[in-house]
Amino acid sequence: VQLQASGGGLVPAGGSLGLSCAASRRTFSRYTMGWFRQAPGKEREFVAGISWSGGRTYYGDSVKGRFTISRDNAKSTVYLQMNNLKPEDTAVYYCAAGAVSPFPETYDYWGQGTQVTVSS
Repeated sequence: VQLQASGGGLVPAGGSLGLSCAASRRTFSRYTMGWFRQAPGKEREFVAGISWSGGRTYYGDSVKGRFTISRDNAKSTVYLQMNNLKPEDTAVYYCAAGAVSPFPETYDYWGQGTQVTVSS
């Protein structure tokens, strides 16, 4: 499955941004999905995950209460709504398919990443 992430950009601290990740396959609904991020010089960090049905969601501690992951299986798309953004949220954000896990090596497919920059 091919994943195409979009929606990144520059936003002031306290602002909001929504990311999308479109999948190429009609079997998208069978895949659990996740969002990760990676800042320069840091390891890839788990942001959020969602079950195939959307019924279960999981979040990294640093984004709980601010970010929301969702999916629309009819559109083969997973979303990440980011509110109350902080400068430390600045990173390249990646979507991934095939697991609901905080460990990037457990995922089978990755998108190309989209840059999110939060200005202070």
